[in-house]
Amino acid sequence: MLAQLIGGLGLVALALPASAQAHGIVGKADLPIPVWLFSWTAAIVLVVSFVALSTMWTRPQLQHPRLRRLFRLPRVLEWLAGLFGIAVFALVIYSGFDGAQVTQANFSVTFIYVVFWVGTPVASVLFGDLFRALSPWRTCARVCAALVRLLRGGRPARAPLRYPRWLGLWPASAGIVGFAWLELIYIEKDRPSILAALSLAYFLAMLVGMALFGIEEWSSQADGFGVYFNLLSKLSALVRRPDGVVYLRRPLSGVTDLEIRSGTVAFICTQIGTTTFDGFSNGGIWRNNEPSLQSLFEGLGFNPTPALELAYSVGLVFCILLISAVYRVGILGVSRVSERYDRSTLTRTFVHSLVPIAFAYVLAHYFSLLLWQSQAMVYLASDPLGNGANIFGTAGFQIDYHLSSYAAIWYVQVAALVSGHVGGLALAHDRALVLYKDPEEAVRSQYWMLAVMVAFTSFGLWLLSAVGT
Repeated sequence: MLAQLIGGLGLVALALPASAQAHGIVGKADLPIPVWLFSWTAAIVLVVSFVALSTMWTRPQLQHPRLRRLFRLPRVLEWLAGLFGIAVFALVIYSGFDGAQVTQANFSVTFIYVVFWVGTPVASVLFGDLFRALSPWRTCARVCAALVRLLRGGRPARAPLRYPRWLGLWPASAGIVGFAWLELIYIEKDRPSILAALSLAYFLAMLVGMALFGIEEWSSQADGFGVYFNLLSKLSALVRRPDGVVYLRRPLSGVTDLEIRSGTVAFICTQIGTTTFDGFSNGGIWRNNEPSLQSLFEGLGFNPTPALELAYSVGLVFCILLISAVYRVGILGVSRVSERYDRSTLTRTFVHSLVPIAFAYVLAHYFSLLLWQSQAMVYLASDPLGNGANIFGTAGFQIDYHLSSYAAIWYVQVAALVSGHVGGLALAHDRALVLYKDPEEAVRSQYWMLAVMVAFTSFGLWLLSAVGT
């Protein structure tokens, strides 16, 4: 059975990326070897990793973080970080409303789409949950709570409402979908004033939510960005405890204690699905079929612009559902190994293995954007409004597009995808050893998870080769 499975996986790995060569980045990057060979190599790496895990990893290794104390951070640093976050947020709002309404000359656009949306996930994996301290809405809510406590003679105020358990991470999922829609679909997505207005609206919504349900309850479940960055920070080897002590832990071990709430599975699949659509919408298949979908909505009476946005919205929802379906097919296969666990239990039990994949998709897809466009912050910091100012003397800085070759970027992207999926495979295997007491039974349960990982890897490589980024 394993031999047949491996043969099928090879066919999947070969078929998907090869079909994208005609419009891929191969010629643009001048790769020394063709894309299909990358795909075969990626599939082989996953299969070899699976065999190595099956034979050499016979006991759980990641279920306990095994912390090693490093140092303690002064409490004042968290407040300073919060004040810095508020200052940057204020600059985003100010530049968005009063700055030049030119995409590349306004601080807010580059900061939101590059530094915040792409840079923060990378920083979270490297250094832990930095956004928890930097979040401007959380800091403002904490300041307000401290003032209320002071007025009440040291007695903290209780939240008037209790956060519904059934609601879970669904508001956070809606927030991520909303931002993805803004970034990928909305026609006016690059207008600074609109970004500033939406940022301010989100800020106020977060303050209201935290006032009604409590700062930590709301931040950990309903704040889409807070939940997302905290989720990725669990991949980090660094973790900061509430007492300010920073510990070193085994990479990936932080994900194993992920609290599964209502909507957790949907949230993780949503994150992978939105990134998938970003790549898919730039590929030939979507470009060849999207006009027909747009025409369908125009035939229903919509003007061209709303019809285009609706067509892209359908594509976004489709990609999210596709990712969810692939994962659930894998779980369906796992459930056939033993009747002791139902599919619902297994879906929640193994969903943490998708977290490395979520980060791998982000890093692979946006690496070139982060590498190049983040340099724009050097001149935008000196001229955030785009009005000719030169505060720090760096307004004349130019982005260096020769900082890295296209081939080097492609290698980083492929390495990110393969590493993320190997990490997911390791997490799934480690959890299977806990779930199934018989090691052989645990290995059999992971045949389908291997298929899921190879499918995601091949699909990710195909998207990269299709978009030309």
